[in-house]
Amino acid sequence: MKLTFDLQFADNYKSQSQRVRVLTEQWVNDSVFCPNCGYLNIDRYPNNQPVADFYCSNCKEDYELKSKQDSVGKKIVDGAYRTMIERLQSSNNPNFFLLYYDLQNFEVQNFLVIPKHFFIPEIIEKRKPLAPTAYRAGWIGCNILLQSIPQTGKIFFVKNRQVESKEKVLTEWRKTLFLREEKEIKAKGWLLDVMMCVDKFKCKDFSLDDMYTFENELSKKHPDNRHIKDKIRQQLQILRDKGYIEFTNRGNYRIN
Repeated sequence: MKLTFDLQFADNYKSQSQRVRVLTEQWVNDSVFCPNCGYLNIDRYPNNQPVADFYCSNCKEDYELKSKQDSVGKKIVDGAYRTMIERLQSSNNPNFFLLYYDLQNFEVQNFLVIPKHFFIPEIIEKRKPLAPTAYRAGWIGCNILLQSIPQTGKIFFVKNRQVESKEKVLTEWRKTLFLREEKEIKAKGWLLDVMMCVDKFKCKDFSLDDMYTFENELSKKHPDNRHIKDKIRQQLQILRDKGYIEFTNRGNYRIN
């Protein structure tokens, strides 16, 4: 996978933002395979497509591209808050490609995909309305909170300028497809919260008592639930049944 942009595609553009848009879209179009099915090429939708930027003609997955200069941060700016929340409830919500580039060398630093099944309202931050003097006065945008997404929801094709193998990308994608089976957002939110807790362990092995240390944290997120420990055990059982973690012995687990 070539990480440098092909500058000839931006020769006719003077605006830096337009040049970056053209270069990043062309790079994705030329370089990226579909992480869902492995198909070697994805295609661009025509400009101004309301839902997505790219699609796979083989498995019909949609992808929206967000590009940003420099390193991966804690959040990424997206469009209208209301539109995003409505999309989370729809069947055509796209997956997200995130591309981080070095503008000095015109090359990709990081490129990852966040599968759509990781998107719930809790990871969408509502921005302040635009000022009355603004062109779109009152418009409310949103941010995607990357720090609120489990690490397994950030699947890198390129990480710190190092290209990951296709096999690794496809394996990591398949690992969390079980989340698509959960249509109820609150239930999915519980699974993702427990997955976030599991992420915080420094090694792959952990115990039920380790998980109980997150009781207060989870209680604040779910104030209506008075049986947090029971819920933790239930979510671990689901994650075990789906192959995300494995049971090693009484009260002990390992991350797969």
